[in-house]
Amino acid sequence: MSGVISLTSSAGASPERSQAITIYTGWERHALVGSDVRLSCSFFSWRWISDDVTFSWTYRPDGSRDSISIFHYTGGEAYVDNKGPFRDRLEFVGNPGRRDGSILIKNLDFSDNGTFTCDAKNPPDIVGRPSSVRLLVFEKLPIQAGVITGAIIGVVLGLLVLIVVIYYLMRFLVARRVFSLNVSKHGKKKKEGSQQRQGPAPAADPSKVKAAASEKKKQESRKDKK
Repeated sequence: MSGVISLTSSAGASPERSQAITIYTGWERHALVGSDVRLSCSFFSWRWISDDVTFSWTYRPDGSRDSISIFHYTGGEAYVDNKGPFRDRLEFVGNPGRRDGSILIKNLDFSDNGTFTCDAKNPPDIVGRPSSVRLLVFEKLPIQAGVITGAIIGVVLGLLVLIVVIYYLMRFLVARRVFSLNVSKHGKKKKEGSQQRQGPAPAADPSKVKAAASEKKKQESRKDKK
């Protein structure tokens, strides 16, 4: 009876459904002749990392239509092409447990210019579009357009900030000047108003003025007699 149940259960089980896998590489890498370059490859999958995860790299030289296999990882083992253009110069530096299938190419030469394509499988997720990165080897690294664009944007933003600072500084100075003028006018009007409230000085008494003048003449005549 148990065997029948087991058989029925096994027959009713359906295989896991495959889902899409998304693979990522850089778009373009620049490097100096004689240097080493890391070509990154990773993927996104809804599944946990499978024990059967695989990575494959192919290379197509510039000016060629044909691609050659240069690396393959499967079953926990890395297999490097020891007969092609990267013989003794290619190393696996990825970590499959972290969805990383990166490779390192050493001692670059101008003949290494070309397109590198990475493909990854994480069974049952095996349907995905391979991703490619182009390698350009130079004697001297050129100034990238992105660097120039970033510098221009930085200068423009700096100028805008400077203009805004100058604008608010001018507004502050003008407001301060207007405030000072208003305070000065207010003080002047207040002073004039107090003078008007006090009125004109009272006129001197003529009799007192005459008596003072007479007293002054007497004092002068006494001095002359002495």
